[in-house]
Amino acid sequence: MKKWVLKAIVQKTISYFPFKHRINFLFQKYITKGVQLSDEYFLDKLIHHQHHERFLEEVKQQSLNGISVLELGTGWYPVVPIAQYLSGARQLYSVDISPLMNKERLLTTIAKFIEYADKGLLDEYLPNLQRERFEVIKSIHQKAPASFLECQKILQFQYLVMDARQLSTLSDHSIQFITSNNVFEHIYPSILKGILQEFKRVLSKDGLMSHFIDMSDHFAHLDHTINIYHFLRFSEQQWLRIDNSIQPQNRLRIPQYRTIYQELSIPIIKEENRPGDIEKVKATSLSEPFASMPIEEVAISHSYVVS
Repeated sequence: MKKWVLKAIVQKTISYFPFKHRINFLFQKYITKGVQLSDEYFLDKLIHHQHHERFLEEVKQQSLNGISVLELGTGWYPVVPIAQYLSGARQLYSVDISPLMNKERLLTTIAKFIEYADKGLLDEYLPNLQRERFEVIKSIHQKAPASFLECQKILQFQYLVMDARQLSTLSDHSIQFITSNNVFEHIYPSILKGILQEFKRVLSKDGLMSHFIDMSDHFAHLDHTINIYHFLRFSEQQWLRIDNSIQPQNRLRIPQYRTIYQELSIPIIKEENRPGDIEKVKATSLSEPFASMPIEEVAISHSYVVS
């Protein structure tokens, strides 16, 4: 049995259980090894942070220093929020529908930052690093405050476990910069529209959003016998039987994201797209609606969408 099929079956099965996210964490920790804070994962997140910060500087001629920031999709390890804190953000929020992050994983993330600083590698990724704030995270690492909440207070960070369509704790136009990484592709269109509508409410009049979207078939990350367009072979009905609520994949392509933004009257200021591999798309028997789209747009595998 192919690896992707096995993973699909396991995640589909887990999705029917109570405490499904806890079970999935154990599955990924001990079987797929997908939830460790690896160097690859850490650097990937730092690179995303770099790009988001660059877009803020290019578009708004502004740094993170002194502004309020919201991240969608905290995940297991808050690499980007800590990078934003070290770069001077005044107030940090990160929202996730599931409570995946805890004090232990926060401290693990801080330890990774300190490790990279000790190796002299951190300045490359954090050109605006504030040394006094680095001393704060070193203090957290050394003293390990008693509670998760205390850690958050020291970092001027609020971890919000809630539906991002209803950010009741945030007032209108209170956030100046909103980011996400590898999140949009896991959100179904009707829900994504609600989230973006709420982001319009909380974003300041002169604010900016920057979202990194991975449009590749995530099963291909594990199973190299399939390519990153493999999931576009399936009809909507077939995909409903394969997809799961643990790590859903909406399969949207860049034209479909553009349409969502247009419907919500959110102007896209900038896109940075990876062109992907048109030959691999040609080798894939595309289902609708993908077969009717321009092949070069179907091929786009990743994108930063700035609005």
